[in-house]
Amino acid sequence: MRREKAYISMTRLSVNINKVATLRNARGGNVPDVEHFAKMAQAYGAEGITVHPRPDERHIRRTDVYAIRELITTEFNIEGNPQPPFVDLVLDVKPHQVTLVPDAESQLTSNHGWDTKTHLAKLTTLVRKFKSAGIRVSIFVDPDPEMVEYAKRAGADRVELYTGPYAEIYPEDPKHAIEMYRAAAEKAQEIGLGLNAGHDLNLQNLHAFITAFPWTAEVSIGQALIADALYYGLEDTIRRYKQCLIL
Repeated sequence: MRREKAYISMTRLSVNINKVATLRNARGGNVPDVEHFAKMAQAYGAEGITVHPRPDERHIRRTDVYAIRELITTEFNIEGNPQPPFVDLVLDVKPHQVTLVPDAESQLTSNHGWDTKTHLAKLTTLVRKFKSAGIRVSIFVDPDPEMVEYAKRAGADRVELYTGPYAEIYPEDPKHAIEMYRAAAEKAQEIGLGLNAGHDLNLQNLHAFITAFPWTAEVSIGQALIADALYYGLEDTIRRYKQCLIL
């Protein structure tokens, strides 16, 4: 029987290390060491490191952002709500990518994307500011083709599709979960906008997403990957996630 040859997709794995900082902060001190973790993740095959500093510094701190930037050998992605302190931090650190997320200050975790049509003027100004500093800009959006279209109008390089609903629905109805995202993912491809994805992607649902949308440039994964590392170890966990990117 003839077997088709598998190939590695162009999708990069960026490891969000916020939860490592959460564990450190719970006890004080420097265990676990987020800088060492970032170096290990890259050494084991992660193709990027993501951090999401929040104003209350309940996980990643501003000092972490500066320290980690010096250790990046792959790509550095900083995500967050573009309030003035965040904007200043990003412009000072100059990561490879900034992902704009409409979080409230007290929000436990990201749970929705931008209304890029309503906030077009604001986002256009922000995108221009970051791109003038040589920083690639991704806008976090819900899987709505219109939101993707207006992210393009704002000048963004990429959109990151919020995959929380995908992960929630996937165990019961994987086909429907995929189809919820098809129009938005295909719209991004159609208009030449890079496609990222993030939130609640895991070892059970990641491969199906990449199979459906192989033009996905990057997945940013934190909670599930860090939890899996407790079971399998970091090196084996990163290997497992990268296997999910093989088509």
